[in-house]
Amino acid sequence: MTPIAPHITAFLQDYLVIQRGASSHTCDTYAYSFQLLFEYASDKEGVPPSQLSLEQIDAPLITGFLQHLETHRGNAVSTRNVRLAAIRSFFHFLEYRLPAALEQIRRVLCIPIKKTDSKLVGFLNAEQMQALLDAPDPRRRDGIRDRAMLHLASTAGLRVSELTGLRVDELTWNPRPAFSCVAKGANTGRYLS
Repeated sequence: MTPIAPHITAFLQDYLVIQRGASSHTCDTYAYSFQLLFEYASDKEGVPPSQLSLEQIDAPLITGFLQHLETHRGNAVSTRNVRLAAIRSFFHFLEYRLPAALEQIRRVLCIPIKKTDSKLVGFLNAEQMQALLDAPDPRRRDGIRDRAMLHLASTAGLRVSELTGLRVDELTWNPRPAFSCVAKGANTGRYLS
């Protein structure tokens, strides 16, 4: 029996943080996914989470866990898929650490992500956008700042993270005010002039 504890510790503390540079939010989400999985496995296998072995965390157990998330915990399919993504990432990590477990790993990696209905992103009409821009008080310094930020974000289609990450050195004033912003996941910039 292969104890799972040292592998999950190496995955969460070394691989995700140091090797992959994952954000603290991602690490916390993955850790919570494994907490839920180990609680479920502990109940099913009748052993404390600290005594679970890798062989006990197999494809049928994980499939049962994912079903449990949806039926008993009331999680949405998207949440189920997040938990599965964490588990799959861990099993990809194990491929290189435990070649003897490749068949078990392959079976886990074959568990499919469920399709979800993607909602269309809503938008504001011109009247609603103007109401949003008029909300900050222009007589106050922070009101001017907030209106400028809202105007810039809406005009250029910036995400909040792109807006807050915009640096002064990315602004140009000649021949007219403009800025460039590299969009998330893209290699091209957005320009506003």
